[in-house]
Amino acid sequence: MRNQYDLIIVGGGIMAGSLAYNLLKDGYTGSIAIFEKDPTYEYSSTPRSEGGIRQTFSTEINIKMSQYSYQVYKNFENEMAIDGDLCHIDFHQHGYLYLLNATALPIFKEILKIQEALGVRADLMNQNETKFFFPELNVEDLAGSVFDPDAGNADPYSVLQGYIKKIKRMGVSFVYEEIDTILTEQQKVTGIKTKNGESYRAPIVVNAAGAWSGELSKKIGIEIPVKPLRRQLFSIDTTKKFQNTIPFTFDPTGLHFRGEGSKIVVGWAKDVPFGYDFKLEKSFFEEEIWPVLAERCSNFEQLKLERGWAGLYDYNPVDHNAIIGGHPLMKGYYIISGFSGHGFQHAPAAGKGLSELIRLGKFETIDLSPLSVERFATNKLVLETAVY
Repeated sequence: MRNQYDLIIVGGGIMAGSLAYNLLKDGYTGSIAIFEKDPTYEYSSTPRSEGGIRQTFSTEINIKMSQYSYQVYKNFENEMAIDGDLCHIDFHQHGYLYLLNATALPIFKEILKIQEALGVRADLMNQNETKFFFPELNVEDLAGSVFDPDAGNADPYSVLQGYIKKIKRMGVSFVYEEIDTILTEQQKVTGIKTKNGESYRAPIVVNAAGAWSGELSKKIGIEIPVKPLRRQLFSIDTTKKFQNTIPFTFDPTGLHFRGEGSKIVVGWAKDVPFGYDFKLEKSFFEEEIWPVLAERCSNFEQLKLERGWAGLYDYNPVDHNAIIGGHPLMKGYYIISGFSGHGFQHAPAAGKGLSELIRLGKFETIDLSPLSVERFATNKLVLETAVY
């Protein structure tokens, strides 16, 4: 029937792509439609993200999601190939380096025990070893560092397009219309209505609207803790070059930087008001970021700011972790949001898990129940010891 589907996904980013792909790969036979308001993905969070992939978390659930997703990304080019054409995603494993002061070092020593027990490779280095590993760094204020050798980066836009092309080939319908609201009746979803007033029916609706997911849910009287939070990234070039490829490096201040070809990408998760704000503040780089960079490494004293961009986190202000699963107060309503900056690296695992829950009524590959929406009511929060 026209405008009738078995499952509707609101939002066409990486979560929608992963979910739809895993559903169909694992045997779901129903019809799937993805509703995305912007076919160019200009302001989508996925292509504006940094594309980091790491396993060095402090909670078991996040580590297991990272481990699963890491294996997917290692094989992504072949898995998403179409007619023999590989899906190139520019996956480079340059590692993650966490610079630690005296306060952070004992915390990370405890985290390393959790990671080791789950099979994560990570190397603890003292101050001198850190200097030898990254000679250009000023390490005077550091007690040491931790290096994750398996971590790296992939191109988020290429990954997104890989999913989209694959699931279109698999039969997923894309409707490029903005959603006005989810339709409900007697505490169950019945479909969605677009801004132009057209209705589409489905007994299952998945909220994968990212930074917009909290607002969408609120329209049907269901509050979920997801807010839009702006993050800025800057691409720079330095006069003085580095000896080696720069790993994804996290400073104790919260600032981070990494190599990207001949350039360096820099960001800092400074607090800003919640909102749909894509403004790029060059003054923020010049006045706040640059001095910290130069203090950490003299190579940053002379640089050129080439470009920058801003994107939105689907930020969970309660415990900064994903919300994945069905909502207990609304039958057929599922949520996959709230990743707070970890969405790209956890998308393969999140899509796999939610596909199992929808198809089978339970998680099989990874138990994602700690990330359920119910945890906020029971106060069983998922808290990272060190959030990066």
